Amino acid sequence: MVVVGVEFRNGAGKLGNHPFPAGLNDCMSGLQWTFDNKTELGISRIVVSGESGGGNLSLAMSLKAKKDDKLAQIDGTYALCPYISNAWAHKIPELPSLYENDDYFLSCSAMGMMAVAYDPDHENDQNPLCWPYHANREELEGLPPHVISVNELDPLRDEGLAYFRMLSAAGVPVYSRTVNGTAHGADVIFRGALPDVFAATVRDLKGFADSL
Repeated sequence: MVVVGVEFRNGAGKLGNHPFPAGLNDCMSGLQWTFDNKTELGISRIVVSGESGGGNLSLAMSLKAKKDDKLAQIDGTYALCPYISNAWAHKIPELPSLYENDDYFLSCSAMGMMAVAYDPDHENDQNPLCWPYHANREELEGLPPHVISVNELDPLRDEGLAYFRMLSAAGVPVYSRTVNGTAHGADVIFRGALPDVFAATVRDLKGFADSL
């Protein structure tokens, strides 16, 4: 398995202030490069994957690839604890984990601030390329196989599970996994403290890629 990491621009960080859609465009450029160099890289399939905000981007990449008629470049999508609803400043009852798990490592107030950095003028509040939770059935139909991995004690848990259900209803091959007893991204962020849980996530991701 070959891993290609994209250093994408974001609404804040060492690369400066580059709100949406800069990061998504960078990831799509990385996908194009990887697709164009499959032979040199010795790969036959491409799985896009990311954690948290990267989970957002991995899901948005599939949506954009469909919109741009480039779905042939993506064989599968594996999103970990995706940050996709933009509902954190004004919690919505259909996502109860926003209430149940607020301040378990990650707070809704902090996520709301990050959302403003990503889309400062709120011009994309309902844009699924910015916030995939708002994709409709037509936009989801025909997407490649997906995995949605969530953490039991994460405020973002239920938006990930909701997206899983949306994909399933749209006929997309998809499964979800819940990493019990863990907060946001703990299975990848705290790999030193949770080596067995980290290893299980790596096995699942590789197994998904091998199954395509």
